[in-house]
Amino acid sequence: MAIKSSNKVSVEFNMASLTDIVFLLLIFFIVLSTLINPHGELVNLPNSDNRTSEKPTVSITIKKDLTYYVGSKKINPEIVEEELIAKFANQTKKQAILYVDESVPTGFTINLFAIARKNGIDVVIATEPD
Repeated sequence: MAIKSSNKVSVEFNMASLTDIVFLLLIFFIVLSTLINPHGELVNLPNSDNRTSEKPTVSITIKKDLTYYVGSKKINPEIVEEELIAKFANQTKKQAILYVDESVPTGFTINLFAIARKNGIDVVIATEPD
């Protein structure tokens, strides 16, 4: 008399749980990438409660040691105006975000605002939330 076993082990692999994990990782990295600004240099920003809903396309940074960056490119302070004109040459919407370390003297920030106003560029100052 032959006794048959009713418990058979399945050797199939179920991909459903693996695809769930891959999609969750994909969503995580997409959300994380929107929070990181790769163009801004590290500066100690002032605090503020105000927020803007628009995202400017060009970033201007003045670091503590008075080095200037347009995007991620380090530039000489004397050619800031020429660099901004070149960046906005073929753009209709001229908006820039200004990252200024809080220890930078106000005159440097005002000078940048004057350059931007002269060339029709709207400038938003980046701040840390309170």
